[in-house]
Amino acid sequence: MSSSEYPFVPFASPAAASGAPFVGKPVAYDAILLAGFGGPEGQDDVIPFLRNVTRGRGIPDERLEEVAHHYRHFGGVSPINAQNRALKAALEAELDRRGIDLPVYWGNRNWAPYLEEAVTDAAAAGDTSLLALATSAYSSFSSCRQYREDFARVLTETGLAETVTIDKVRQFFDHPGFVQPFVDGVRGAVAGIFAEGVAPEAVRVLFSTHSIPTADAQRSGPREGDGLHRELGDGGAYAAQHRAVAEVVMAAVAAEVPGAERVAWDLVYQSRSGPPSQPWLEPDVNDVIAELPAAGVQAVAIVPLGFMSDHMEVLWDLDTEAMDAATEAGLRAVRTPTPGVDPVFVAGLIDLVEERLNGTPAAERPHATGLGPWFDVCRPACCENVRAGFKPAAAGLAP
Repeated sequence: MSSSEYPFVPFASPAAASGAPFVGKPVAYDAILLAGFGGPEGQDDVIPFLRNVTRGRGIPDERLEEVAHHYRHFGGVSPINAQNRALKAALEAELDRRGIDLPVYWGNRNWAPYLEEAVTDAAAAGDTSLLALATSAYSSFSSCRQYREDFARVLTETGLAETVTIDKVRQFFDHPGFVQPFVDGVRGAVAGIFAEGVAPEAVRVLFSTHSIPTADAQRSGPREGDGLHRELGDGGAYAAQHRAVAEVVMAAVAAEVPGAERVAWDLVYQSRSGPPSQPWLEPDVNDVIAELPAAGVQAVAIVPLGFMSDHMEVLWDLDTEAMDAATEAGLRAVRTPTPGVDPVFVAGLIDLVEERLNGTPAAERPHATGLGPWFDVCRPACCENVRAGFKPAAAGLAP
């Protein structure tokens, strides 16, 4: 199918508007839009923030309080905003180092500073061609399409839909800049456990990511008949991408640490929040940890593979609950770092920006797995929200 046969992509730059999967033409963007999830920064923010996260789902405050205690444990402050401030500063420093004159505007989906503010500020400064960098590496409704729907909503509600365009960098789950910090973390954890005298067969690596509804997972990534559809398994692109990255990480560690090739690993899930009647991706990290002693495991490395930084799901669900589960099971446990502002990761993000500035052909784009490089323009029906259906979205083909 030629690019002329693709339908129009709304809210897009002229180069991306044709709908071809990869944008092979240079685009003179005016600015970068760093799009975050957002988080409360005080006890009084917690419930209003959770209302924003669950808007449209009719969840009463009493149920929200069940999640609120995670934030209240840390003084009502999510670390995610501070981490995005640090990431913004690191991105600006890397842009400056490369001589790229692009401002970075930061806006969140669920808490101040909001995306509306960032886009409005950009437009007021004359920066109307934006390249979005969402703080999520994988394909799913919550980690990709929901950001794109928010871009479309913000442009429409601010009256800037005819003035501002928003493209989005490709999903970067297998970009070497994202993968390498995990390799470094697992290498250090495994080598450290070996140094304590634990045999490789008694070590397990658990790659953990946020669970999502199974129906959403099955709809993540392109659909059949699109031309880019891949056989991804029951968990769709979301699970397949995580598995592929975990395989690459373990292969790299096995090549560097003697004996690591005998260490087993699993992909596990955390942070489930849906009703018991709704199937979500499994197995749960804590359930797996409880079963490890019976399999002869003595030590576990917990890898937050689905996360860019140490936000609440990492601090509570892994550093608190999973580590408690490991203690109860009598296991030696270590949690490896997230990419955060690792210089290799930050450089990789700016590499993604340069791909679009330069119109880098797909064949020349670095990717660590056979699933990549992922596409620039999301495909039709990609990452559907089963409960809410399709809403207008930027950076992709309708619906």
